[in-house]
Amino acid sequence: MTKAVQVRGLRKEYPGHVAVDGLDLEIERGEVFALLGPNGAGKTTTVEILEGHRNRTAGEALVLGEDPGTAGRKWRSRLGIVLQTASDAAELTVAETVRHFAKFYADPLDPMEVVEKVGLTEKAGTRVKSLSGGQRRRVDVALGIIGRPELVFLDEPTTGFDPEARRQFWGLIKDLTTEGTTILLTTHYLDEAEALADRVAVIARGRVVAEGTPQTLGGRAGAEATVRWEDERGEHVERTNFPTKVIHELSAGGRELAGLTVTRPTLEDVYLDLIGERK
Repeated sequence: MTKAVQVRGLRKEYPGHVAVDGLDLEIERGEVFALLGPNGAGKTTTVEILEGHRNRTAGEALVLGEDPGTAGRKWRSRLGIVLQTASDAAELTVAETVRHFAKFYADPLDPMEVVEKVGLTEKAGTRVKSLSGGQRRRVDVALGIIGRPELVFLDEPTTGFDPEARRQFWGLIKDLTTEGTTILLTTHYLDEAEALADRVAVIARGRVVAEGTPQTLGGRAGAEATVRWEDERGEHVERTNFPTKVIHELSAGGRELAGLTVTRPTLEDVYLDLIGERK
């Protein structure tokens, strides 16, 4: 079985500007892969090329085994795309909207089962214009998965969500992955990438500058720990690769340590280092 996405030397040039500069990427089938990067890094351009919506200047790209630049309608029916902003038929109900989009596919899922899957059964008869932002986003996902896609593109799926709505949406995405759907996620929320992604890649200046699991990205797992504690002489900070040893030595003889904490670099710390914006 081919990988879901295989990219080698991907390049996209505009007059006076290189948006994507020799990017390499591989995504396994069935995994959640997150693309991270600042605005202007090349994320959106890369995703649009993979979706077949933008031509590349150079390089090789295969998505579900086909070149997105030349693949046809049958290939497109194997994709689900959830854009960051989407226009909808606001006057239609949730059920009517999903049924309408189901007609675009030869073998769609049952519309009402999809409505249930995205947690909108109680809103099935409600007009889309009356839904909350989080509920509308669930409609977007319903439309993205109605055609039984093998690969779903999620572009900044929870922008503008309150914390509760984001957590609910994360649960929906996790449910999709249990069914073997491959998901390519772009997000500015690092906690979202850490909660959902099997692997992440950081793009800066049109190139992948680091790739790995959220726990190991940029050497995070092996980075020095910071041990902080307080005693009669004040607050102390020590950076070490062996925090357990330090704590054992400090607490020898039953010595009590106030305010003891052990921390390693967060995903945000590593990300800011990789894109060159760490203060």
